[in-house]
Amino acid sequence: MTDTYPLNLSGSQVILREFAPDDLDTIAGVVGDDRVTTFLSFDSRSRGQASTMLTHMLSSAKADPRAEYYLAIQPQAGPLPVGFIRLAHSGVRAAKIGYAVAADHWGRGYATDAVGTVIRFAWDVLDLHRITAAIGPQNAASIAVVKRVGMEYEGRLRDHVFTNGAWRDSLLYSIIRQ
Repeated sequence: MTDTYPLNLSGSQVILREFAPDDLDTIAGVVGDDRVTTFLSFDSRSRGQASTMLTHMLSSAKADPRAEYYLAIQPQAGPLPVGFIRLAHSGVRAAKIGYAVAADHWGRGYATDAVGTVIRFAWDVLDLHRITAAIGPQNAASIAVVKRVGMEYEGRLRDHVFTNGAWRDSLLYSIIRQ
């Protein structure tokens, strides 16, 4: 990947920007909410754990070469971020994508716009060939998001993550640059 920093991308509904140290409330609000993390690959996190996560996001943004992009999802009309999206290098011209939006902001199209915007960035700037997403089978909303942006189902990863006290399968989706 490239060492693009700081990154600021605009979609039709959201701005994707680098995280700042004062974004801790956003991170803690998302990763500390059981309504959100029940669908993620990790359990809910404390504010201290969210702070550690934010520190990692800030340092990974300045890595050279840059191996991952953690970006705040901020509505065009709003002053504060409502979630995050991550694009991480995972092979030759390949990356995996993950995202989370605060439960109070679900159903507004923010995740779909964020994923589509990151895919365009991955094709146009990073020259990637393949992007994957691993999604919990119960996460119908996230499955709908990846389908809307053109990702296709590839298969089931059995016992892929240990979260919420049990092993969980993931459904693998991908999009390949034509």
